[in-house]
Amino acid sequence: MAIELDGVSKRYRVYRERYRSLKEVLMHHRFGEWEERWALREVSLQVERGSTLGLIGHNGAGKSTTLKLIARILVPDRGRIQVSGRAAGLLELGAGFQPEYTGRENIHLNASLMGLTRREIDARFDDIVSFSELDDVIDTPLRTYSSGMQMRLGFAVAVHSRPEVLVVDEVLAVGDAAFQRKCMDWIETFQGAGGTIAMVSHNLGVVREVCDVVAWMERGRIVRMGEAEGVVDAYIEKVREETGLASGETIDSPGGPHHDIEIGSVRLIDRQGQEVSQIGAGEPLVVEVPYRVYKAMATPVLGVAIHRNDGAYIYGTNTHVDGQELGPLDKDGLVRLCYPSLNLLGGTYLVSVLLFADSRTTVAPIDARWQQYRLRVEANGEDSGLVRLDHRWELSPSLEGRRS
Repeated sequence: MAIELDGVSKRYRVYRERYRSLKEVLMHHRFGEWEERWALREVSLQVERGSTLGLIGHNGAGKSTTLKLIARILVPDRGRIQVSGRAAGLLELGAGFQPEYTGRENIHLNASLMGLTRREIDARFDDIVSFSELDDVIDTPLRTYSSGMQMRLGFAVAVHSRPEVLVVDEVLAVGDAAFQRKCMDWIETFQGAGGTIAMVSHNLGVVREVCDVVAWMERGRIVRMGEAEGVVDAYIEKVREETGLASGETIDSPGGPHHDIEIGSVRLIDRQGQEVSQIGAGEPLVVEVPYRVYKAMATPVLGVAIHRNDGAYIYGTNTHVDGQELGPLDKDGLVRLCYPSLNLLGGTYLVSVLLFADSRTTVAPIDARWQQYRLRVEANGEDSGLVRLDHRWELSPSLEGRRS
């Protein structure tokens, strides 16, 4: 096992009042009035080498405390923790950095804290700077960096420490979309090489994509742990019950309760008519959307949107915009959106399906599956960007040649 927690508990002191003078401390024989709160209670889990563990749950559930224990930043009050191999943590933005030091100095400081020798740091320094894309500011004080620039530097140092276990707590939500994509690409490579990851994220789309095992935590305990898809679905259903969202609607969806019509089991289909989660760039794709009607509707509108997994919005359309009227609907049916050639470049994408009562799509959908369907597109060339645009090159004689 790469990570093993056995009956781990952790408590904190929460101060109601702190004594600020020496006299008060001597009189009361303590530094203040506090109560002890257990952040974790009897947590046990195992993560196999090469797996990615996701921790989900409400704020205060104990997720970040669990990561800090795995990263050896905290020591448990009870229980045993075993982590095999070098671990690198990205837990708090700027942790281990000194704001008055330059980026160069902070690389040496942070890398040494992760266990690298001076020789190792010198050998990897140029690669760290190149990955962070901070060449032009590397000799300026860290206090002049934006939060996104600090995250770049921290991530670059962490990944170049060549960890066997990577611990990540939401920091990938910081920074521009291009760098987030770069981080996600590195994580995929790290996973492919057999690296182990423990991460916390409130972005359930990222959890579905990255993690193969998920632990759902509540009040310092694990209430369910298992395959990512099943645990995330169970968590979403629990949140629906608590918030009153409609059945089938994801917790990220802006829609409200409605049962007149409902989206069924959406499928992504390739040119052979097979359900797929991966296609090649430029290949055709069909988004098949069944629906169930409980009450007749006059002018419903079905929309489909595609995002890249770093949140970049790629393309969206709906039946009204394309002049394809659905209504009136009084019985169950099926709609297919056909892309003859899906010219997305290599990467991972998330497909959303939304159903509106009418063409006023600025109002909340009546049913929505927000970024729920994952599609991996395999690159077939060296293009860069988001999509491949049809184009051709034309060569003509130079102006000098034409004049002569």
